Amino acid sequence: MPQLVVLARRPAPGRGKTRLQGRLSLEACARLQARLLDHTLAVAEAWAGETGGTVQLQLAAAGPRSCRRDPWRAWQPQPQGAGGLGLRLQRALVTARRRGNGSVLLIGADLPDLAVQDLLQASAELRQRPLVLGPAADGGYWLLGLAASVPTAVAGGRLLAGIPWGGDQVLATTRARADALGLAVGLLRTAWDLDRPADLAPWLE
Repeated sequence: MPQLVVLARRPAPGRGKTRLQGRLSLEACARLQARLLDHTLAVAEAWAGETGGTVQLQLAAAGPRSCRRDPWRAWQPQPQGAGGLGLRLQRALVTARRRGNGSVLLIGADLPDLAVQDLLQASAELRQRPLVLGPAADGGYWLLGLAASVPTAVAGGRLLAGIPWGGDQVLATTRARADALGLAVGLLRTAWDLDRPADLAPWLE
């Protein structure tokens, strides 16, 4: 059974979308993040309905108690745990593998135009290739998916260890790492994450 893990920050003033503060207040940043998370979960739910897969929400900077008080408690959110992005991605992949032996998709909650077709295409790619990436315009990626055939040792360490997270070489370095590991990569469409003030322009128009 395929799994989809949504990795997000708990929408609260000062906890997320802080790079948008030049254009938005802390409260507005939190409201925007909440809308993005709601949208992402709606798309994830539609994907699950189409594929029979499961969805898990993992929130950063939120322990189990605070998770239970969130508006998203119906999703039974789990904490991402400590560490940088690479460590949290690795942990999410390993945890998903412990829950099942199907393919795994990881997405964030930063894509305003995410559609169920994007996730269905990713699932289709994983039936042909061991790794799928959704390139982001800033040099990173908005989706990472691994087929069931990829060993847990690769998913939990060798693929993502040492990636320069936060820079414009994340996608290129991950693809080079995949090549070294003999993993063919399927690419989805290039999309814009909504992270910085300039990213707001198309939506404000």
